[in-house]
Amino acid sequence: MFNADTVTRFTTIKTPFYYYNLALLEDTLKLASAAAGKYNYHVHYALKANTNAKVLGLMDKYGFGADCVSGGEVARAIECGFNPDKVVFAGVGKSDDEITLALDNNIFCFNVESVAELQVINELAANAGKTARIALRINPNVNANTHKYITTGLEENKFGINVWELDSVLDLLKTLPNVEFIGLHFHIGSQITDLSVFKNLCLRVNELNQHLASKRITPKIINVGGGLGINYQEPDVQAIPDFEAYFGLFNQFLEVQPGQEVHFELGRALVAQCGSLIARVLYIKNGIKTNFAIVDAGMNNLIRPALYQGIP
Repeated sequence: MFNADTVTRFTTIKTPFYYYNLALLEDTLKLASAAAGKYNYHVHYALKANTNAKVLGLMDKYGFGADCVSGGEVARAIECGFNPDKVVFAGVGKSDDEITLALDNNIFCFNVESVAELQVINELAANAGKTARIALRINPNVNANTHKYITTGLEENKFGINVWELDSVLDLLKTLPNVEFIGLHFHIGSQITDLSVFKNLCLRVNELNQHLASKRITPKIINVGGGLGINYQEPDVQAIPDFEAYFGLFNQFLEVQPGQEVHFELGRALVAQCGSLIARVLYIKNGIKTNFAIVDAGMNNLIRPALYQGIP
């Protein structure tokens, strides 16, 4: 990943710091954009993966929208140039202030996780004299075959509206004049490397889409989330995920109604391989069974691998 000149330059810089290979990032975005474009798919970049201004600038340059999970991320996306018409606000715990911020900026859509949230958005939109576009996040009960800490699509998880609640929520929507139902949203987990998982998601989405069609309801947006993983074991061998296979699978198995758009929310797959945490080894601590390298970086710099026993 680094040549000798780069390593030499690193030795003169105070550590720890983050290093971004923007050339690799551009190559990744070009391939992802081209692969999605073959099927007219829309991709929103998940800001939780990285909110660096230069990274966000490139996302906007290559036509990606923004997937946000906090009011701060909504503000950051707009500050860094994203058109509000391409900003989606997800997340289980949206506060009133965050919802109001998104309404004030006329974002594209809220991904709604619960009945209570739906009612709050309707009330706040009414107070603002606006109509909020919403997609219902459905928990499809699909196993992502990933780490238990980052699976989000099972009934035991906190995310989304359960399938058996869908009809009652659709009935509730008829009584809420300040929300406009435009889509279904799904996200089953992160760091998914077994593409067959996404086939299972497609089949579940097809069932729900057909159920809505039987009620003469055709949501404009089918948002299948993200979750595509990267190669941690051999990052230099496969620095860019196989976007052709990923988007091609959805084209093969996802059945959309005429006029429906398919949206994705990719984060890690777009940016993780271009970023590195550069740290300095301070000491080597010899143990009975294991030797430890003590470095000048910690979980405050990179918590996720430690959080779910991932490979740094």
